[in-house]
Amino acid sequence: MGIVNRRNAVLGWTVLQVGKRVAKRKAKAAVPSIDAETKRPNKSLWASLVGAVAGGLWFKRRRRGEKDDLP
Repeated sequence: MGIVNRRNAVLGWTVLQVGKRVAKRKAKAAVPSIDAETKRPNKSLWASLVGAVAGGLWFKRRRRGEKDDLP
C-alpha cells in the first residue's frame, strides 16, 4: 500500500480547502477597516496608512539621493 493513494489525496485536498477558508476569514478580520457605527476609518487604519506613506516617501528620498559611483 502506497502513501499516495486516492483516500489520502482526497483528505489532503479537503484539509487544504478548509484551511484556505479559515485563513481568508482570519485575514479579513485582521485588516483595519471602517468602523460600522461612526462610518469613519478606525485608528489602526489611519496608522497603517500614515506608516505606508511615510515609508514610501523615505524610500523615494533615499533612492533619489543615490548616484552611480561607477568610473
